[in-house]
Amino acid sequence: MSTVARCSYVMGIDGGGSTVRAVITTPELAVCGQTSGPTANPNVVGRDAAAETIRAAMQGALEDAGLLPEQISAVGIGVAGAAASHSEAWLRQVVTAVTPHARLALSADYEIALAGALGQRCGVLVLAGTGSLVYGVSSAGESALVGGWGYLLGDEGGGYWIGMEGLRAVARALDGRGPATTLTGTLAAALGVRDRHDLIRWLYGGAERTHDTAELARQVLGQAAGDPVAAAIIQRATDALAQAAEAVIHRLNMESPEFAFAGGLLSEPNPLTDALCRALRLPAVPVPRFPPVIGAALLALQLVQASG
Repeated sequence: MSTVARCSYVMGIDGGGSTVRAVITTPELAVCGQTSGPTANPNVVGRDAAAETIRAAMQGALEDAGLLPEQISAVGIGVAGAAASHSEAWLRQVVTAVTPHARLALSADYEIALAGALGQRCGVLVLAGTGSLVYGVSSAGESALVGGWGYLLGDEGGGYWIGMEGLRAVARALDGRGPATTLTGTLAAALGVRDRHDLIRWLYGGAERTHDTAELARQVLGQAAGDPVAAAIIQRATDALAQAAEAVIHRLNMESPEFAFAGGLLSEPNPLTDALCRALRLPAVPVPRFPPVIGAALLALQLVQASG
């Protein structure tokens, strides 16, 4: 009997930026239990609250499948803000509290996104959501991460960066230091501000504006077809993401890798995805094979297969 045939069930956990998802699948990746909950990013809600949320999702998936913890052969998990490279001990503690006997495939949110999108842990993932990064895994299993530094150090090409570039363009236009742009009216309407003083109060008034600023990226994308200033911002975002992809490919010495796109800004065709496909010489926007949570289950399944 093959290893796959001996395997019972695996669990995949995707702790994304806004929600946590857990699934239980058969070796054929048929979902037999699943659940979801609020964000489990420990940088947002703290480690104690994140751990509680993840464990609740695991229990919910077990209840939905009608299974006991000991029936889970392996668990794959990737959590935003808690990659295994720096949070392995915490991830292990969280998962073993619910499934103490399961093998663990401790990963990162971007790695399970790659595995899910391509159906294997090999290729290059370009991610642009609130932030941005590029992650690659070679056929030899070597990996490289470029970007993901957060909005203060980088994340060029991500939603926050695009939104802030739009606001900076508006400020320059209002000062006469830059060209007039339709972003002035568009972003003012989106934010409900009337003048520069309103904008300053909105940005510096004490509320956390990272998410709200990232949401402005969609307004910039919406103006890119007809406004040269917005178009230039999207081109700079494209250049930054393509440069990050080239850095990963160079570091891993890859030839003609398969690409995957992830994150809210790359999830559907728009001026950024179109320009990025041209820069990476892709015929069309890559369509993911599976969601990240199934990618986590895939990593768990591969662990079971490898260990016999």
